[in-house]
Amino acid sequence: MRRTLSLPVFSRDKADTLLLIIACLSVLLPHFSHLGIWVSISCVALLIWRGWLTLTGRRLPPGWILVPVSALMMLGVYLTHKTFFGREAGVNMLVLLLTCKLLEMHAKRDLFVVLFLSFFLLLTSFFYQQTIAAAFMTLISVSLLLTAQLSFHYTGLFPSLKQRLKLAFGMMALAIPLTLCAFFLFPRIQGPLWGLPGDAHSGRSGLSETMSPGGISDLVLSEEIAFRVKFYQPVPDKSLLYWRGIVMTEFDGKTWSPSRFLQINNGDIAQYAGTPITQEIILEPQSQRWLFALDLPAAAPQTDGNNIATINRQMELRSNDIISQRLRYQVTSYPQYRYLVENNLRELHRALEIPAGYNPRSAAFADSLRRQYSDDRALINAVLKYFRKEAFTYTLEPPLLGINSIDDFLFKSRAGFCEHYASAFVNLMRLAGIPARIVTGYQGGTLNEVDGYFEVRQSDAHAWTEVWLEGRGWVRVDPTAAVAPERVMQNLNQAIPKRGFAGLMNFALSGNSWSQSMRMRLDAINNSWNQWVLNYNQQTQKNFLSSFGFKDLDWSRISLLFFITGSLIIGAIALPLMLNKPSIPATDRVYLSFCKKMAKKTPPRAVDEGPYAYLQRLKNTLPAKDIPPVEKFLRTYINAKYGQTTATESQRIRRLKTLLAACR
Repeated sequence: MRRTLSLPVFSRDKADTLLLIIACLSVLLPHFSHLGIWVSISCVALLIWRGWLTLTGRRLPPGWILVPVSALMMLGVYLTHKTFFGREAGVNMLVLLLTCKLLEMHAKRDLFVVLFLSFFLLLTSFFYQQTIAAAFMTLISVSLLLTAQLSFHYTGLFPSLKQRLKLAFGMMALAIPLTLCAFFLFPRIQGPLWGLPGDAHSGRSGLSETMSPGGISDLVLSEEIAFRVKFYQPVPDKSLLYWRGIVMTEFDGKTWSPSRFLQINNGDIAQYAGTPITQEIILEPQSQRWLFALDLPAAAPQTDGNNIATINRQMELRSNDIISQRLRYQVTSYPQYRYLVENNLRELHRALEIPAGYNPRSAAFADSLRRQYSDDRALINAVLKYFRKEAFTYTLEPPLLGINSIDDFLFKSRAGFCEHYASAFVNLMRLAGIPARIVTGYQGGTLNEVDGYFEVRQSDAHAWTEVWLEGRGWVRVDPTAAVAPERVMQNLNQAIPKRGFAGLMNFALSGNSWSQSMRMRLDAINNSWNQWVLNYNQQTQKNFLSSFGFKDLDWSRISLLFFITGSLIIGAIALPLMLNKPSIPATDRVYLSFCKKMAKKTPPRAVDEGPYAYLQRLKNTLPAKDIPPVEKFLRTYINAKYGQTTATESQRIRRLKTLLAACR
């Protein structure tokens, strides 16, 4: 005989519990990317344990097992974060409590605790990511939680899973108008989503305020977008795409850091030539204060919101506030410039400082170059030629360097990334008596042909140098271009092709392939999401309301407008539902009045008790003197409801009301 496979049929209790476990798993999935490994493993183990208990029909574990397990997990959270407070520790505790609570459901109250805890945990996922994918995953989780909640409410006829999902989606659809109202009209609050000190801005990637070997090479492995740019002119040539960020002057033998003596730029320190390039930049949150612009910005940018930007004498752009939210600003730059041509002895002296006792071979090499080349430009070209002619390689995996890191790099390993070349070059310049410093930022980028925005990613992070020349001021020199010119003229992938699976993926995404086109479309969609949804801030809300004639509204008036509009929306949704109640025929309304009157003397009529059966029971319970009018009313009603009569409806109702009045 032919055998057929069939899916196991679960009892209703098992099916409902499994659905709840799946709904909780959908809530926990977005958190696994940022939870500790031991927390994720514990959650998965507890969910598997709960699913196994449900499938096998075994009893839930007793309290003497659950209490120690829960206590050990809370101890693990404390040992990991050294506190029970804050975002990271709080989310980890909520995740573990949810999975533990699934093993301790003995009453309907416990079920609702699990559901409401899941809804709250959904909100915490937006602490870490607010992308379209995160929003879509949240909708799926909400629909599953609503379906699980509905499943536990049915007592009689039980609808199929498809019908329950349809009802859950219907409930969510009813909430859409009020959701849109809250999005546009609920008063916007400036500041991060999570406001506790200490961890409000954690988890952001980007350039560090210091630079040491390996810092930038670790960052460029990330494909996250650092900022997007809208050019108001044609995109400049690749060789001009140096996005100036942090200027580093001080060196302790291993790490570079910005100068401790920064002064605000009061103007008249730079001379600009050529055509200006205006950029509108949308900077991703980076939990730092610096801004980026094409080298060289002419003035401090104009920013959206309450951020105030300044420019200092090193031509760095800084925000007065930590950039914890996406920031849009406009800035104008000139690719042709001369600045700080005047000799400032104090600044130049800081750009010549070298820690004593480090890199003796580099000092000797610089001294020999100085004796050979008296002209600063000739000496600079000689160092760049040295990088080009010797066996230097450009790599993301350089060997470790010792205490004399510059000597090890120049004369032993000769392998490094942009920070190695920039650091070695500046050290040689200073040893030779030429003021020099390091600039970190980004170089290059990619034009997204779908939305027209120029995308600069973390993988475009770069370090170059500036030297001070008599009569020219500070001049940009990129020693990396001497070793790997394709890094500047093309991109990092051309300079250092990726290997293995990453190389295959890069090949698939290169050129004008379908994958590259899809990536651009997804980036364009994310950009629109960022601008129109995530960047709907206080100022954007005021502009939106002003377009409808509501000007100069403070938060209290906006709240009142939200309350009025929300009430109207709720009324517009509720009114059709209220009017959609099934109408009761006039004949039945009189009959229901009769049943209500009889319920004062005898037990109420059962739901499944018809009028004839009701009459027979009343005959056995009512006094003999009350039976004739009752029997007459019920037989008249049965005849009017189910029989054939020539009387009109109004006549039947009038007759029934007369008989009802006679029933005492």
